[in-house]
Amino acid sequence: MKKTLQLLLGDTDIDRDLKLLLTIGGLYALSTFLSNTFVNIYLWKQSGEYIAIALYNISIYIMQPLTFILAGRWAKKVDRVIVLRLGVTFLSLFYMTVLIVGENASTYNMLLGGLLGIGFGFYWLAFNVLTFEVTEPETRDFFNGFLGLMQSFGGMIGPMLAGYIISTMNNFQGYTFIFAISFILFALAVVCTMFLKRRSAKGTFSFRRILQERKNNRDWKNILHAHTLQGLREGVFVFVIAVWVFITTQSEFALGTFNLVFFSFSLVFYFVATRFIRPHMRKWAIFAGGISLYLSVYLIIIHTSYTTLLIYGAIIGLSYPIFTVPYASMTYDVIGNAWKAGEMRIEYIVVRELYINLGRVLSIAIFLVAVSMFQPEAIIPYLLMVLGAGHFIIYFFIKDITLHGKKVRNEEVAVKKEFANQENR
Repeated sequence: MKKTLQLLLGDTDIDRDLKLLLTIGGLYALSTFLSNTFVNIYLWKQSGEYIAIALYNISIYIMQPLTFILAGRWAKKVDRVIVLRLGVTFLSLFYMTVLIVGENASTYNMLLGGLLGIGFGFYWLAFNVLTFEVTEPETRDFFNGFLGLMQSFGGMIGPMLAGYIISTMNNFQGYTFIFAISFILFALAVVCTMFLKRRSAKGTFSFRRILQERKNNRDWKNILHAHTLQGLREGVFVFVIAVWVFITTQSEFALGTFNLVFFSFSLVFYFVATRFIRPHMRKWAIFAGGISLYLSVYLIIIHTSYTTLLIYGAIIGLSYPIFTVPYASMTYDVIGNAWKAGEMRIEYIVVRELYINLGRVLSIAIFLVAVSMFQPEAIIPYLLMVLGAGHFIIYFFIKDITLHGKKVRNEEVAVKKEFANQENR
């Protein structure tokens, strides 16, 4: 791993906490990619209804932002490392609960979704804030890119392994086995949090003030709108595509193969994005990645087959890294240049996640209304065409992003500016 880090990062030094945070992120990725896709299929096989899966997912995205607000307050008053530990603990409890309810999971779909949402809320609040604190501008692109590499690696191994195990075991025994493995991986992540340096914060939790800051800071308002659009696509796509693959093939192993194709391309292009997308290229990369993600939707709408789904997986596998690496870095740069960024960084993260989940909830709410009024097979393609435009439209909100009140031309983005020098750090 050391040689890989040197290849990606060059001569820049990285500290112990950054390595630990990457390790926790890697365990999270492997565990979630091993099981999360198959939770949706688990519910589908028990209920046979899109509504049951949609209610499970909307419960996640309702509880996640509410937990974010609570986690943000606790991170200010207690310690963000403790909040991270709570996150991985609740994620462990989610898988324990799935193991307990077993074949009655579809009956408790909203309870399970709510529990997972709480885990996600605590985990991602702390993880995102710690990302601010353990990275600097010269290591931020590396961190986002290398985390993406590990997520891609987990995405390649997890679903493929899980699909094989489920396909070779009888009934629901395979599901029980992979959920148990996920529980163990999150337990290991809890242990890793014990070695992170404690990080407390001072001051009050000013959530409303940062929410209102969008009226004073056009960059902040634009990036929040962009994150709502991001959530608009993610809300429905996170489960519909997996169900389509399963319906088309009736095979968990085929779903694992789909994810292998997706994450194989993603792994390669996260490396490419990390190494070759420079600050002056960020906006064009976001545009290229966004339009590619949108156009790929029409491939599976025009002709749905396992072959076209695999091609779709390859296209989005290369498109997501091109979009995500510069988009994540630009988001952190906007926050880093915002009012009282150092003092209010937790609040900025909370508000950002609130807008992402607003988009996700809106997306699934539209889906629930639509499939209740029309036949799912008839209406879902139209929903994908509309909601799938989210990542493409994002470009039109970020293209005029400015820093310090001055318009930043693509060739002048100052990625090397020290975050530690920001006002009120």
